[in-house]
Amino acid sequence: MKKLESTIINMACVLTGVAVIAGGALAAVNHVTEAPIAAQKVKTLQDGIKSVMGGGEVQMAGIDTVRQQDSKGKPAEYIIYNVNDRQGRCLGAAVESTSGGFGGDLKVLVGFNPDGDILGYTLLEHAETPGLGAKADKWFQKGGKGDIIGRNPASPLTVSKDGGQVDAITASTITSRAFLQAVNSAYTAYKQGKADAQTGASRQAK
Repeated sequence: MKKLESTIINMACVLTGVAVIAGGALAAVNHVTEAPIAAQKVKTLQDGIKSVMGGGEVQMAGIDTVRQQDSKGKPAEYIIYNVNDRQGRCLGAAVESTSGGFGGDLKVLVGFNPDGDILGYTLLEHAETPGLGAKADKWFQKGGKGDIIGRNPASPLTVSKDGGQVDAITASTITSRAFLQAVNSAYTAYKQGKADAQTGASRQAK
């Protein structure tokens, strides 16, 4: 068998072939793992809704989407999961909200009772530094140093460094501000969603 000459054309053909095979393999792996990843995201969301609404038995009463400007004036979308108890009584809603943290987007799910008091929260996604900003998943929980559970963001929550009443995560003020911004925006979207539902207006906040 004649040995393949080491020309630029031959090497390019070999590299192209390797790239095609590798790309096909990656596509196959992605196809196989796509469904389990999607299912895991759904389960994470379902568990998150139950957790932020107090941990009891809950039923989904409907999903709304509110579009409004964030604190920087950029268009943002908030998903509101309206929740009832097993008897059909309104428990409030869990709201998805995203803000820009130190390491990237920080997505939270915040539970509110009908009056807008915070029932709980969980981090759905974040890219914060482990051991610092990543502490947001515990820092603001009930009993934590920055406990926000039971508070009502009708008056926006801010860190003590900015004159507020919430202790920021040690050495992670940027993450703390981003977290509270996401919570405040979630509250605004929740109240807007309730107002739109009562008036029958389109869920578009300016």
